Parts: sequence; C-alpha cells; structure tokens
Amino acid sequence: MLGRPKLVLASGSPRRLGLLNQAGIEPDALRPADVDETPKRGELPRACANRLARAKADAALKSVQLDDELRGAFILAADTVVAVGRRILPKANLVDEAAQCLRLLSGRNHRVYTAICLVTPKEAFRQRLIETRVRFKRLSEEDIQAYIGSGEWRGKAGGYAVQGIAGSFVVKMVGSYSNIVGLPLYESISLLGGEGFPIRFGWLNAS
Repeated sequence: MLGRPKLVLASGSPRRLGLLNQAGIEPDALRPADVDETPKRGELPRACANRLARAKADAALKSVQLDDELRGAFILAADTVVAVGRRILPKANLVDEAAQCLRLLSGRNHRVYTAICLVTPKEAFRQRLIETRVRFKRLSEEDIQAYIGSGEWRGKAGGYAVQGIAGSFVVKMVGSYSNIVGLPLYESISLLGGEGFPIRFGWLNAS
C-alpha cells in the first residue's frame, strides 16, 4: 500500500461504492456531501447534474483538506439526474412522487445523466457528463402499485432502481448501464487512470 495515492468517494451511495468495487477499486474513505440537490428554476438536466457533482466535489475537498490522513487524495463525486425532455424528475421519497414518476415514464423515452467530477491531488477539477437513453414499457396500474410496494424506489432519481425489479421495465437502452445505476464505470475509471491513479492496483486479488 505504501506510496499509493488515496481515493475518497464523495458519496454515501452503496450503489456507487459497489460499482467502484466491481472495478477492483476500494476507496480509502467515504465523504458524503450534504448538498441541496433541488434544481434551480429553469435549470436544464445537464446543467443541474454538472453543478451538483461539482458542489459535492467542493464539499468533499473542504472535508479532506482538514484531514491529515486524506489530504492530497483523489476525490470522486457524482450526481445522477433523470429527465423527460427538459423536466427533471425528483429523487422520490414519497409514494405520490414515485407514482407520478412511474406514470410519466410509462411507455416513454427518458434520459439519465450522470456528471462525474474528479479532484486531483493538486486540486485540479476534471468533469465529464454521461448520457444514457432509456425506454420503459407501458406500465399498468398494477405494475406501478406493486413496484411501489417493493420500496425499491425510495431515494432514487426518477423513482426507480434499474439494478432491481425496474430492470424488467426497460425495453431499450442506449448508452452506459452503470450510468443509470449511478456511476458510469468506463468514464470514471478512464478519468482516474488518465490523472495517474493506479486503477489496476487492487485487481490481483479482486476475485
């Protein structure tokens, strides 16, 4: 481990952590950022994702600067937005919100944007925005009510989790699957590797 730069994930999401682990990377610390994720009035989905990823990275950097053990670490932050046209869907926490999202997504195309923001040890910011297009089947009221009963939707952008039951709603997907889960792996790993993080360090015993 000596000499390996450290990595901080600016998220408390078990899905984002799981995706990083899938790529053979174990963050040294989690620093979830307490950021107001409410879209600004008239804000477009792409701009919202980019702004929030940067805000999360900024908040994590402030925390890391105060920690002797983590100072100089790489910091990876991300924000995922689900949108129908210019409309940003909420991270559903209430049954009514989830039902409204699912009715809106039923039988339609939507887009999932994840912005990733990497802070380098020299405190340079590198940002990417990834878009995946998704089409849902037409959902019956029974589908919607049963899915709400599963509880999977809580806290999820757009009111669904593609890695769970809602994966069976997807008719077509164009782009990155891991992006919909919450962390586009190809772009995240490329960004880390391009800035000098040893992405293959943990692969030897990954199995």
